[in-house]
Amino acid sequence: MVLAGPLDALVTRRARIVRLTGRRLAFGVPLVLVVSLATFGLAAASPFDPLDAYLGGVGDGYTEAERAALKHTLGLDQSWFASWWHWLANAVTGDLGYSRAYHAPVLQVLGDRLGWTALLGLAGSVVAVVLAGVLGAVAGLRPGGLADRAISALAVVLQAVPPFVIALGSVLLFAVTLRLFPASGLTDPGAAITAGSAARHLVLPALALGLSQVPWLVLGLREAITRAAGSDAVRGAQARGLPRRIVDLRHILPLSVTPFFALIGGRLPELLVGATVVETVFAWPGLGDATVNSARALDFPLLAIVTVLTVALVLLGNLAADAAAVAVDPRIEADG
Repeated sequence: MVLAGPLDALVTRRARIVRLTGRRLAFGVPLVLVVSLATFGLAAASPFDPLDAYLGGVGDGYTEAERAALKHTLGLDQSWFASWWHWLANAVTGDLGYSRAYHAPVLQVLGDRLGWTALLGLAGSVVAVVLAGVLGAVAGLRPGGLADRAISALAVVLQAVPPFVIALGSVLLFAVTLRLFPASGLTDPGAAITAGSAARHLVLPALALGLSQVPWLVLGLREAITRAAGSDAVRGAQARGLPRRIVDLRHILPLSVTPFFALIGGRLPELLVGATVVETVFAWPGLGDATVNSARALDFPLLAIVTVLTVALVLLGNLAADAAAVAVDPRIEADG
């Protein structure tokens, strides 16, 4: 009977998370379809000719009949809606089409690049969460102090710096001046790709990506901590004479975790945008570079699936953040 209460609470939380997941999926699947449709529509409205992008600089050497035949072969003579429907019907069966930008099946392009983007995103997220967690806690637990003023000022300045400037600055400092880490690629020129070389080349891109997200997380966590410090629960703990360390660790910080989770989930779109910039600066062979190239070449199949994956990742990230918040704080309603 002693375990009945905790067990019931665990079952209730799981049920709430399941309901939350079901509602988000019911909303997310139609949203992904609409985004994929909009991708084809917006790409078709571009003034650039996808055939010229495919042919590169040799387009003038083709006759009109040859261009028309090539358009038909590539499916470029269809309306954008027909192209989207054809892509969607094939995507359901696992056929994502052929990338004109990379002259390879889209699945192959994703297989070659998705893992590297996931590795960079995970490493950048760890850097951002760890740095923001430490700095935000230091600033929030001692508001108005020297550390709080210094950290808050640094965060305000850093949030105004574009990700590409952070990336170039890290290259100048750590690669060019101090020569601590390599500046681009996965390995040294002419060398084979190994776990050690990839890890060394990952340091600067992950640091630049993480730093681009630190200011928002630091300021958000600091605000959450200062609000929690003024709550009735914390004032009651202080009135009971509990040591400050106990109040900080067992009352203030747990109350601040939930909004911090929500903020992390909400920053995923910026993390993805930053990853695209960082991959370009550091020549990291991920989906960010593929996104830029597919947009330039009006490569509909690759552009569509990259956009869909981006939206799906944002939705899943927000779902994971909300589910974690529900699991940590039983007072939160899983209203979807």
